[in-house]
Amino acid sequence: MNTQLKKGALELCVLSQLARGDKYGYELTEKISCEMSIAGGTLYPILRKLKEDDYVNTYLVESGSGPARKYYQLTEKGRQYQSAVRKEWEDFAAAVNRLLA
Repeated sequence: MNTQLKKGALELCVLSQLARGDKYGYELTEKISCEMSIAGGTLYPILRKLKEDDYVNTYLVESGSGPARKYYQLTEKGRQYQSAVRKEWEDFAAAVNRLLA
């Protein structure tokens, strides 16, 4: 898949996965990697930006098999942002599909 296409969609993919429930970074990477090829550290800058913008909170959960895991959770502001970005994406995709037809 074209890198430029993925770049614009990854933030929405992360937000949408978090809208379904809290996840830790590696879990998000694995989930998204099932649908598209991404490098291991690709999502962490996105997650950092989402946290800086108050779209996500983080919390630690002890793991029985290694260090504690940092979980990401959407804030109410993040839920509103995800909804708005999803609407923009759907409008954009519909326009592209019309042009391709």
